Amino acid sequence: MTSNGRLSFGIKTGPHRGTWDDLRRIWQEADEIPLVEHLWAFDHFVPLGPDPTGPCLEGWSLLAGLAALTTRARVGLMVTSNTYRHPAVLANIAATVDIISNGRLELGIGAGWHEGEHAMYGIPLGTAARRIRALGEACQILKALWTNTETDFAGRYYTLVAARCEPKPVQKPHPPIVIGGTGETLTLRVVARHADRWNFNGDTPAEFARLSGVLDEHCRAVGRDPAQITRSLQWHVDAADPGPAVEELRPFIAAGITHIVLNPRGRLKPGLATALTRKVIEPLAAASRTSSS
Repeated sequence: MTSNGRLSFGIKTGPHRGTWDDLRRIWQEADEIPLVEHLWAFDHFVPLGPDPTGPCLEGWSLLAGLAALTTRARVGLMVTSNTYRHPAVLANIAATVDIISNGRLELGIGAGWHEGEHAMYGIPLGTAARRIRALGEACQILKALWTNTETDFAGRYYTLVAARCEPKPVQKPHPPIVIGGTGETLTLRVVARHADRWNFNGDTPAEFARLSGVLDEHCRAVGRDPAQITRSLQWHVDAADPGPAVEELRPFIAAGITHIVLNPRGRLKPGLATALTRKVIEPLAAASRTSSS
């Protein structure tokens, strides 16, 4: 896991923006670039945006395949929708991917939000409050199944009886949990209790700084050191012209972001990882080294 004080950079490739061959080539290319430390896909069944009719590879199946074809970079989904899989099922899926990747999985998870997907598949969405409370129970279940021989759990939303998850993940005590979301009353409370990283997907450094302060207060309320939670940012960049992201990201880094995930918009083509590294990651990494020396 990356320490809180050092910048790390990753790339997210939405499965609706390329074919399996496109994604495979980009991930293998990125895996050869040391400055790209983590790689991400997403957890949706249809393309995001106004047109849901195109192809979109399923996230966890895709992640398992890409994990098997890479050797160095950490891998994950940003982020899994807790509503799509029972957390006991997800615990087994994630443990398997951690084994396939030889201990490189980051378990990204959120409460779920895509109304269209829930409607088309007949998956109950529920209220935001219900989803976030269920997310809290899911995090408890994941950690219990990854560390206990048997797990009994009687919650408001889930019940387990002598449940097992074998084999266990490679990472001990378990893969790091990355929670995405900005709800300051409920979501950030779940982050404070369970996350190793908090992924902020908002718009401004001021908003991040304010919510980061809220997270600090939640951490203190549950007796946790806020420094234990890495502050992460997902940022959209133009795949054809990513250079402007350098100046866009500097204020977030100054505000305390240390884990940056570049999410390119546009068609995913071979050479993307190299271009993002040269035009965005290298300048920011160099500036960080200069400022810390």
